[in-house]
Amino acid sequence: MPAEAVGLLFDATLCVGCKACVAACKRVNDLPPDYNSAVDGLWDMPLDTTARTWNVIKVFKQGAAANKDQVEDGYAFRKSSCLHCVDPSCVSACPVSAMKKDPQTGIVSYNPDTCIGCRYCVAACPFGIPKFDYDSPTGKIGKCELCRHRIAEGQYAACAEVCPTGATLYGKVSDLAAEARRRVALEPGTTTVYPRGNLTTGDQPSWEGPVAHYQPSIYGEREVGGTQVLHLSAVPYALMGYPTLPERSFASRSETLQHTLYSGLVLPIALFGAMTWVARRNSRGHDDQQGGEQ
Repeated sequence: MPAEAVGLLFDATLCVGCKACVAACKRVNDLPPDYNSAVDGLWDMPLDTTARTWNVIKVFKQGAAANKDQVEDGYAFRKSSCLHCVDPSCVSACPVSAMKKDPQTGIVSYNPDTCIGCRYCVAACPFGIPKFDYDSPTGKIGKCELCRHRIAEGQYAACAEVCPTGATLYGKVSDLAAEARRRVALEPGTTTVYPRGNLTTGDQPSWEGPVAHYQPSIYGEREVGGTQVLHLSAVPYALMGYPTLPERSFASRSETLQHTLYSGLVLPIALFGAMTWVARRNSRGHDDQQGGEQ
């Protein structure tokens, strides 16, 4: 991960489900309405991320859904968007480098002018984030790019900027990871200070609130080689809908296999040799058959 990598920390215990982050993402990225719910055509209320909706808030609920951030008869909110992997599978799978990881910020970006619409990135992502826009005449992918176009203007991810509780927090990944570890180590029921907006610059007033009973791990810290978007939750991550993944990235596994097979042209030579052997065998059989007929 780059030393100056930026990302997000999402704390599900602070999220109130207002969806201000969803609206802000659409506004700053000029994304059109996305009618893909049962109330089609009434208002923009997407059920999941799409090529036109890069950030959504989902909910876990069980039983009466009366207790926030609890499992029994409880509910909790979850943010779904690109996690900006340290070793992204989408970048590894893209044959034309339409997906790239910035060497300074670590942001995984997408270039529609380079994309050929193969959708390898869609299949490769373990989080199911890149989505193909089938309504586009040229075909293109849509996913969160962490508002990289705003960085040059001194701004940052709109989802964190508008979050009223600091449930979505922006900053350097090193700062976000330290803040996440601080919260996990706190005693549940005590009071602590929660920053808002940009953690690294402290651009918004913080507030005090109670500490939830966090899960002991930070999601995204180790999964598939680590991600630049970290998640905290009081409800087990599996119940919240987060996929259970290994620590080693899929990109490193596939690339290791490819490099091993193609190192020194081992695979092409073996394949060519096998094809030559089959061709010669068939040729001898054909010659023997002709000789018998004569």
